[in-house]
Amino acid sequence: MKHAVLILAFLASASAAQAECYADYKAKRDNPLQLQYGVAQVSDSACSKQAAARELAPKLKADGWTLLTVLSTFGAEGLEQRKASAGQYFLRY
Repeated sequence: MKHAVLILAFLASASAAQAECYADYKAKRDNPLQLQYGVAQVSDSACSKQAAARELAPKLKADGWTLLTVLSTFGAEGLEQRKASAGQYFLRY
């Protein structure tokens, strides 16, 4: 019985470690105005819109972008449908 519990705990932690979280977002630059739609991987602990915004804003700011909004957070299953729209900003940050 002890082994079964340990195996279940191991499997649960292994699948949690493999979980992936992504966010799609909009950002801007001024002078001249540029808009960006992108997809970024965020940490599992930042897998909500608010937490993803806190994680992404400084990364974008370092490249001169201002985060406007995080549209959604999602798992790996949502990557392919967003890839073409994100273009050069697909998994850049």
